[in-house]
Amino acid sequence: MDYVDTHALEGTVLPGRIIYKATGKDSPMTSSKMSVSFGTYAGEYGPMAPHRHAEECVYIIRSDRGRVRWGGEPEALAYSLALSDGMLLHFPENEWHVFEYDDGGRIDAMFIYGQVDNIRPEER
Repeated sequence: MDYVDTHALEGTVLPGRIIYKATGKDSPMTSSKMSVSFGTYAGEYGPMAPHRHAEECVYIIRSDRGRVRWGGEPEALAYSLALSDGMLLHFPENEWHVFEYDDGGRIDAMFIYGQVDNIRPEER
């Protein structure tokens, strides 16, 4: 068994968020089958642009005035949903989506992928 204190993970700042890799490629707990990471979306990281990638589940640990928009095309996402603590979201492969929050809000989440390679379209 491997274990890691998630509070000790090093973060990688990306547009709109900071990500902490826990399991998978280039992570403290290596796996050739799955990826698990944690992230925070907050104003200090700027806005996030709509994106798409491999099939993903997102567990919402905490949401303060957060929401997700998804479906359709990046410039006209079709749906919007207010997020609350404890929600589990599933995004099919290549579905456009974006996480957002009102002023002063934030979202803390856990991300799960059933693969370690070719997660984002530019990796293919």
